[in-house]
Amino acid sequence: MSTLDTGLVKFKYDPENPPTMTEGRLQALRDLRDEDIDYSDIPPIRDFTGWRRAAMPVRDLVPEENKQQVTLRLDADVLGFFKSTGRRYQSRINAALREYMLAHRAPR
Repeated sequence: MSTLDTGLVKFKYDPENPPTMTEGRLQALRDLRDEDIDYSDIPPIRDFTGWRRAAMPVRDLVPEENKQQVTLRLDADVLGFFKSTGRRYQSRINAALREYMLAHRAPR
């Protein structure tokens, strides 16, 4: 099925040549209220269950032997937030990263 058959329009972002916006268009975006955004062309999310707490069986999702120790620099406020949630904060960071990865995985 071609793009013509589906009515889809594909765009590729070129970071070396980003699109430009006029000051009038930027102001129109600033003035746009959330209630005025048209979501009719976006399919509803049906299977998103929201964020889970790592206390839920996250350990059952990925075997323990699959984990690798890494050094990772995080913003102090991000790390502070996860540490303030109690024990197993590293598992919660891993769960948040896994949710992001699954949400942004390329369709097969």
